[in-house]
Amino acid sequence: MTSVAVWGYALAAAAFGLFGVYLAAAWRGQGAGGRLLLAVGVSAAWCVANAAMISGLAFAGAAAVLLAVARDAAWLAFVVGLIHQIDGSRRAWPARVAIAVIALRLLTALMTVLDLSWPIDPQRALIFLHLVAAVYALVLVEQLYRLLPAASRWGLKPFCLAMAASAVFDLYLYADAFLFGAIDRDIWSIRGLAHALVLPLIAISASRVPGWAIRLSVSREMVFHSTALAASGLYLLLVAAAGYYVRYFGGDWGRALQVTLFFAALLLLGVVAVSGTQRARLRVWLNKHLFPYRYDYRIEWLKFTRALSTHGDHQDLGQTTIRALADLVESSGGGLWLDDGQGRFVMRARLNMAESSIEESADGPLCRFLADEGWVFNLEEYRMRPKTYGELTPPRWLSELDDGWLVVPLTAGETLIGFVVLLAPRTPVDINWEVLDLLKSAQRQAASYLARMQAAEALIEARKFDAFNRMSAFVVHDLKNLVAQMSLMLKNAERHKDNPEFQADMLETVAHVEQKMRDLMQQLQKKTAIERDRQVDLGQLLERIRKQRAHLQPAVSVRVEAPAIQVRANAERLERVVGHIVQNALDATGDDGMVTACLRRLDETQALIEVRDTGCGMSPEFMRDQLFRPFQTTKASGMGIGVFEARQYVRELGGDIRVESTPGVGTTMQLTLPTQPRPDADAVALAHSDSEP
Repeated sequence: MTSVAVWGYALAAAAFGLFGVYLAAAWRGQGAGGRLLLAVGVSAAWCVANAAMISGLAFAGAAAVLLAVARDAAWLAFVVGLIHQIDGSRRAWPARVAIAVIALRLLTALMTVLDLSWPIDPQRALIFLHLVAAVYALVLVEQLYRLLPAASRWGLKPFCLAMAASAVFDLYLYADAFLFGAIDRDIWSIRGLAHALVLPLIAISASRVPGWAIRLSVSREMVFHSTALAASGLYLLLVAAAGYYVRYFGGDWGRALQVTLFFAALLLLGVVAVSGTQRARLRVWLNKHLFPYRYDYRIEWLKFTRALSTHGDHQDLGQTTIRALADLVESSGGGLWLDDGQGRFVMRARLNMAESSIEESADGPLCRFLADEGWVFNLEEYRMRPKTYGELTPPRWLSELDDGWLVVPLTAGETLIGFVVLLAPRTPVDINWEVLDLLKSAQRQAASYLARMQAAEALIEARKFDAFNRMSAFVVHDLKNLVAQMSLMLKNAERHKDNPEFQADMLETVAHVEQKMRDLMQQLQKKTAIERDRQVDLGQLLERIRKQRAHLQPAVSVRVEAPAIQVRANAERLERVVGHIVQNALDATGDDGMVTACLRRLDETQALIEVRDTGCGMSPEFMRDQLFRPFQTTKASGMGIGVFEARQYVRELGGDIRVESTPGVGTTMQLTLPTQPRPDADAVALAHSDSEP
């Protein structure tokens, strides 16, 4: 047993030493923390002295005897200090009795070490005083626990258990020695390990009591899994013992009964392991008894935020919100009600809850209470203490809801955007201030996600309407141009209806208008394939535009300085864009003015179409602020989207539009177009074709 004793005291010395170093590093000058550090340090020295004494080192025996007295004195002083801290100076006897016991212990130890003459056996007296010290330690622990307020027992309960366990071990050791006249060496050899085993309990109390200057950071997941593993191991050991008993006393049926017992035990273990209710109960029990707060807020917040961030569509975010809030309080599920924008809250998502068509009015008592107070409504508390919630009367559907438990408001800023009804938990959960504060913080985070989701949905819907309105504007713009051509033709028919050339032009114009309208209708109905870009001859394009407006005044003059210039574009759309620029020039110029369209090449890769008029011109402010913005126009009957579409399409082709204008003098529009296709020209054309009218 000598080696066992040496290793036992050595391990105990290491444990107390490491704990002492940790305490010293965390100590901030508190009195209780200093006394605890002293007691732990003396305990480490006592263990070292005992290990050295067993190993036969000189003077180690005397040191062990004296350090045993110092160790007991340090721990008794620590407990007495706690009692005085709680009870003030009203109880002087604990300190006086402790001083008397330690003084007698010290006197006896000195007589033993110095081998002085003594009227009685000093060894027996020393054992008796050890026994008295153990009994008095139990008395002090009982006094300490009894004086503790109910709210403080949670912190000091592990320490009281540790001190009581150490005192009981010493009481057993020295009572046996006093009765039989000698210390049992087997018991004494494991004394160091026995005292080291209570050290974790002291550490737990040190982490719970702020004045002891230690903060243990233990992962709750590690504690949970370690506890579950230890409980499973203990369960399997008990099953093995029961199986051995059944096999030994079962006779012919022993082996069969043993196998049956093992199978049933493993099946039961599997059921418990996968049971969400049992896991929830274990978590609640561990959080209640091992940690100062129920939640590890950093872990819970990261987990909650991660859950809200990893969602898919709207339904997924709703279910994720329910699940994230439910997991905080071990709830089995619930339902999410959101504002539909019409003053009603309707169910938008559910988790382990039946579908419901129930709508709650925003002006109802429940929603007004949630919006005004911001409280979490507890149905169980309301049933027991309805006055807690003032004049609130919950709706009938909520009172009759099976397993209804908590109603958590969802507030974005000061606005109630919804609420979550959580179902009853898998295990009893005490709803205290800590749970309520966490739920309030979590619901604001969830509400911000839901509010952004609703804003995104509204933005998408607005963009769809914007795209539809823009398409409608382009359609109306094209129809307006066609109607203008027909109106002008009818106006000229009064004077030229008998002219064969006019009649031919009229038929050509009608055919052109009919084809344009047919193409427009087919594109709106998506019945025709999108025309892809092709090579377009710019000189021929300008000539077609001139012929279409040959009946207008002033006449359009076309000058092609470099023939056979081609660009890659949608022919119809490019003709519409250039035609609109020419038409704007005609509209701004009187009958006696001039409109000229000139085509020339800038370089090997660029062509320039220049449309010049001598019309009314535009101010710099108009060109800067309104010319290229949609729905901005100076025409009484204009739409204000022609120039906007022109620049948009020219830039898609890789070109640009420049404008020079002087009020009262005229305007020059310069369209720069690439004569070689860009690598992504087809992709740009196809992408834009979806929005093309």
